Amino acid sequence: MTNWTTLIAVSVVRLALVLVAVAVVAFALAKLSPVDPVNAYLGADIARVGPEQRELIAEKWGLDLPPQVQFGKWLGNLLGGDLGYSMTYNAPVADVLAARFKTSLPLMGLAWLLSGIFGFALGVVAGAFPGTWLDRSVRLYSYVLASAPTFWIAILLLMVFSVSLRWTPVCCAAPIGMLPGNVTTLQFLHHMILPLIALTVLGVAQIALHTRAKLVEIMQSDYALYARAQGASQLEIALLHGARNAALPAITVLFASLGELFGGSVLAEQVFAYPGLGSATVEAGTRGDVPLLLALALFLTVFVFIGNSIADLLYRVVDPRMHGEPAR
Repeated sequence: MTNWTTLIAVSVVRLALVLVAVAVVAFALAKLSPVDPVNAYLGADIARVGPEQRELIAEKWGLDLPPQVQFGKWLGNLLGGDLGYSMTYNAPVADVLAARFKTSLPLMGLAWLLSGIFGFALGVVAGAFPGTWLDRSVRLYSYVLASAPTFWIAILLLMVFSVSLRWTPVCCAAPIGMLPGNVTTLQFLHHMILPLIALTVLGVAQIALHTRAKLVEIMQSDYALYARAQGASQLEIALLHGARNAALPAITVLFASLGELFGGSVLAEQVFAYPGLGSATVEAGTRGDVPLLLALALFLTVFVFIGNSIADLLYRVVDPRMHGEPAR
């Protein structure tokens, strides 16, 4: 129990230090950005607003204060549970995050889960039969898609299935003009399918390649040779002996890809005009919305940290040799 208590305490302290570092760096980068928050807030009305009104707007949002004072006020509000107010959406940052996360969670969650399942399955098949056409096909697919930009895949899907075939909607997470409460599950899935495919096919590649490399190594081991001498087939050895050991690197890559998944969703959501966290990040960046940017940066940090912590726990389930000590 002491070991677990120490491990949890160290993890909490580490997370707190990472959050502070991320907040400082994100705030500094936002302030060094050439985007003027007041101009971005005014938009098309910038020509009709005089200097006095600009000063009032800057004063309202606290933009007239020195950067260190702005950061201190934001940090104090954060410790009090207030994430601030978004200039972009004219709403509390907490409400914006909640609404956007509700839209992004099914997309990123399904893409993450499907990429792990399909990537591991393809890696096992390729590693069980190295050098065959199955192995070459999986490697070709993985090498091509691992180097393909997310937005390029998204544009191709949009051109083929939405523009040419007209099987899927062109944009958004719901039919245009329909209230969120009136959107059915089928309509939501219909609008989500192309962004989901774009994120899934790219996530499969890395997991498949790592799983294949590990399984090829396992298939050449002594215990695989012993199982083969007892009459076990190549597929039986891969499934009964190799898959469990190959799962460790697959879990590592899967949970390490959470940050990349969020980065990919930024591009995919822009292409499909999907109103999730990715598009909110772009809007906050282009409009100099510092409170929203900082909240998104902290959210992503916690998101990835929790994912890595879950991976540590799963190691103990997959590998019985780790039961004797706390996961690191």
